[in-house]
Amino acid sequence: MKQILSTISMVTLLLASTSYAGSVSDKQGLTLDGAKKVIAATVAEAKRVNAPGGSIAVVDDGGNLLALERLDGSFAASANISIGKARTSALFKKPTKVFEDVIKGGRTSMVTLGGDLQNFTPLQGGIPLEWEGKVVGAIGVSGAASAQQDEELAIVGAKALDSMEMAGMVNGHSPLPVTYIENQKVAASFAKGAVLVGEDENMMHASHNYMVHASHRDKPGVVEIHEFDTDIVYVLKGSAQLITGGTPVGTKTIAPHEFRAPTVTGGETRTLVPGDVVIIPNGVPHWFKEVEAPFDYYVVKVR
Repeated sequence: MKQILSTISMVTLLLASTSYAGSVSDKQGLTLDGAKKVIAATVAEAKRVNAPGGSIAVVDDGGNLLALERLDGSFAASANISIGKARTSALFKKPTKVFEDVIKGGRTSMVTLGGDLQNFTPLQGGIPLEWEGKVVGAIGVSGAASAQQDEELAIVGAKALDSMEMAGMVNGHSPLPVTYIENQKVAASFAKGAVLVGEDENMMHASHNYMVHASHRDKPGVVEIHEFDTDIVYVLKGSAQLITGGTPVGTKTIAPHEFRAPTVTGGETRTLVPGDVVIIPNGVPHWFKEVEAPFDYYVVKVR
């Protein structure tokens, strides 16, 4: 049992990480919870150094505001300035002090960017937020004792993203609980065919991008087409004739993104036996046309 589950897990992880690599990047993004943690770390540092006030803004990598906090004693405009610093840092992926220094150095034409970019703020106090070498957002601080202190506070907030306490605050890195299913439940599930992990046949669990089925067949099924779900099949017992591909005949919609048909023309035929693994990409028709009962198999659905 442990070996089977381990095999399924490895195949699932491999598929999840590579299935769309050719056309869609696996983009990471700062979560709201992560933004709040960055602000909390910055506020704690501001209190430690007795900063007289200040506003702290965190934006995502597109410069969109995720969270904002204005400390007691802050001047009214500090909130908008902190947002501008964070947005400028995120869009250019640089500390805003870079732009302030360039302008001070004589390149005053840099200020004209303000006409093209909303809230372009070339003032010290904006720092990019990085995760595994990628800029996922930025923090902006305004209204502390000095511009230097604005930046120092922002740096503390940015460093918080790398701390162990921040694990799971970026999309794609949230730790999930370990799932254990005792053998009695597994055996009972195979007796009737049931979902081991997930909500139901047509909806992924909120905290997973996969489902695990303990599937059982005593007779042939119908043609299935899953618009979003890729099926990973691991055969345990019995055998079946599986047809994949081809053109479904008489297709009906049974649920959102789920289709069935009584038969299919064309396609590729395989005879599955214990130990076989088949990966059926989303959108590919598949049909267990003939079954030698009892036919038991795991299906891991990956979305």
